[in-house]
Amino acid sequence: MKLILAVIRIAKMGETKQALADAGLPSFTAMPVLGRGQGRGDFSPAKVPLPLLEDETMALSTNSGSRLKPKRMITLVVKDDKKDLAIETILKVNHTGESGDGKIFVVNTLESYTVHSGLSGIESLD
Repeated sequence: MKLILAVIRIAKMGETKQALADAGLPSFTAMPVLGRGQGRGDFSPAKVPLPLLEDETMALSTNSGSRLKPKRMITLVVKDDKKDLAIETILKVNHTGESGDGKIFVVNTLESYTVHSGLSGIESLD
């Protein structure tokens, strides 16, 4: 099993959700996050999606060299044979060719449990 963590643009969330569902990967968790990459980039307030969370507003008001940008982080656990499909789907939808497209991390997952049914391992992913 693989845990996939993908940090993407907020504006791409709906399209990513639909693409993952169409690929047979409808189960994931998404949460608002703040972050920045290595590049300083240009940050225009006109690009900030509304409404902002209180934490996002505070992060945007820091020094220009360390501004954190609002993003979404998607987490999903997939069977090993679905890893490439998940990554390709996320890349296809989120690639614009510009700085800030996001980042994907893949982590080995040792165990998984479904609280409701008590299923564990691969069976808990279905």
